Amino acid sequence: MLLLYIYVGQILTLTINMKTRKLGMSDENLAENRDKKAKKIQHPKGKLSAYERIDLLLDEGSFTEIDENVVSDENPDGEAVITGSGTIHGRPVYVFSEDFSIMGGSLGEIVAKKILRVMDLALDARAPIIGIKDSGGARIQEGISSLYGYAQIFKKNVEASGKIPQISVIVGPSAGGAVYSPALTDFIFQVQGIGQLYVTGPGVVKTVTGEDVSYEELGGVEAHGTKSGVSHQICENEEQAFEEVRYLLSFLPQSSNQKPPVFITEDDNERSVEMLDSLIPENRNHPYDMNDVINNIVDDGEQYPVQSNYALNIITSFSRVSGNTIGIIANQPLDFAGVLDIKASEKAARFVRFCDAFNIPLLTLVDVPGFLPGVEQEHSGIIRSGAKLLYAYAESTVPRVCVVVRKAYGGAYIVMDSMGLGADKLFAWPSAEIAVMGAEGAVDIVNRRDLESAENKEELKSKLVDEYNDKFSNPDIAAKLGLVDKIIKPSDTRKIVVEAFKELSNKTNLGDKHGNIPL
Repeated sequence: MLLLYIYVGQILTLTINMKTRKLGMSDENLAENRDKKAKKIQHPKGKLSAYERIDLLLDEGSFTEIDENVVSDENPDGEAVITGSGTIHGRPVYVFSEDFSIMGGSLGEIVAKKILRVMDLALDARAPIIGIKDSGGARIQEGISSLYGYAQIFKKNVEASGKIPQISVIVGPSAGGAVYSPALTDFIFQVQGIGQLYVTGPGVVKTVTGEDVSYEELGGVEAHGTKSGVSHQICENEEQAFEEVRYLLSFLPQSSNQKPPVFITEDDNERSVEMLDSLIPENRNHPYDMNDVINNIVDDGEQYPVQSNYALNIITSFSRVSGNTIGIIANQPLDFAGVLDIKASEKAARFVRFCDAFNIPLLTLVDVPGFLPGVEQEHSGIIRSGAKLLYAYAESTVPRVCVVVRKAYGGAYIVMDSMGLGADKLFAWPSAEIAVMGAEGAVDIVNRRDLESAENKEELKSKLVDEYNDKFSNPDIAAKLGLVDKIIKPSDTRKIVVEAFKELSNKTNLGDKHGNIPL
């Protein structure tokens, strides 16, 4: 995706105390020969070589290989991973690319040591680490030492969590122990048709459960991009995956010690958006697309959705206002009326915690009728999942702006960054309905006896519902109680959001806050 901004942040020059060097002539020949062999194996499978992937990811000519001469006795011409550093948009990053052409990309002692070293270097430099995953799992020939290597990598993932951005790109199998390192990283990009994650393969599944399933059905993009939510982005091919990683990084800081880069935009901060004044349907139960709100508030209508194929009833995305990165959490009325369920709560909670860890201000857009009712939700832990989102908002210290667009009922109102949870600024559209519950449910409870004894039950209920809506289905009471800062015209939302974040720009405390535990 083409960036419409000019980066004005300072490019860092890093001096790192480590033994690395550009490839010399003999090593260039060695790498070239290795890459030729890898292409012969990978290309017929519709896959790229480890070096080709690095070239697509990094700025042209910026890659410096690390530990290229660290090999095992089994593979004297090169081990099953390539590690190194380079730049993306001129900013330093570290990378490891697993090489399936060598022993199926399996992880042995030397492979683990190379990955651990490049992760250590990324932590020391406070720069993102990107893992390109194409591995059959633990190297059986090395026995338990390969499992020990995985354990060390997992521990390093946890150590880096919340300190530097960690990104995984699944461009081949990621099987067994190999799946847990990606699961501990912040973002997983998975390529359709070739990228799969699974703890146990189809053969084991068949033996244990009797189920017949293909590798793609078990661990492909449909399984993890739409059903499990393990993957954050589904990509059609490898080229798209690496372009999207580059685009994602344009929104992120190098580490928890920095703010995200600032971009110059020509979009007018005072821009009025007249179409928002008529966006909300007259019928309170009719849906609309929350993306129409988002795209008309943010710079140039540009946003980068995260997990856009999973838990569609809530939107999580990166965008910019006045050139500054923000994280957006918004209910989506087009899907389940924007209700909060287990999947939506956990999706939003992890996104909020990532943004807080990396100094990204939060904009919350609310149109939520409540939590999804039902035995399945209750028994599957909706209380625990809702508490995760509560916790994420309540602990976050970044600037937080909330806009109630329409419904904000009950516990779901509280969870969606209400002022009681610590929202710095809370605005409401005139269409906002801030109440304990919707009118019909409230009337059924409060006026139960009157309704039971009424001769014309439906007529009385309709009257009581109208009275309830007149009294409660507006933001006036919340505003009088100081729980809404201001009732605003929808068309003024961009201008007011820009002003609010500008006012809060010095709030963020840089530095390590917390890890980004998988929720």
